[in-house]
Amino acid sequence: MTDYLEVVNVVQNIFIGADERDWQMVHASFAPRVLLDYTSMTGGKPTELIPEQIIDAWKALLPGFQATHHQLGNFKTVIQENNADVFCYGTATHYLPNPSNQHVWTVVGTYLFQLIKKDNEWKVSRMKFNFKYQDGNLELPKLATEKVK
Repeated sequence: MTDYLEVVNVVQNIFIGADERDWQMVHASFAPRVLLDYTSMTGGKPTELIPEQIIDAWKALLPGFQATHHQLGNFKTVIQENNADVFCYGTATHYLPNPSNQHVWTVVGTYLFQLIKKDNEWKVSRMKFNFKYQDGNLELPKLATEKVK
């Protein structure tokens, strides 16, 4: 049960850290290289990145919102020795007051994570988002990015 809790906490810390803009917490959750796959939402191909590249991309967007809230649930976790697979639901709500009076953008989907255990610590080595739908003001990401600049 200890490994299960540790694995789930590592995954949750990515999103808690992003919402709190605690980039050290986010960084501590990732392996030295991460296969990041948001292709179901953005197109393109999965990309292997270092944590700093992921965090830099998120820093260019998330601080532009007044608030973000990532909610995870329905965890299914399989652990085999030093490897773990985690499935969970994810809802991301982004809030940015703007003249349109449409202040919220919500993205819903599921995640698949792979974690590796090295030196007695679990780290995310793969993060795949499976897009279901989005709702609200779809212009908010652009506004948030401009605000960060």
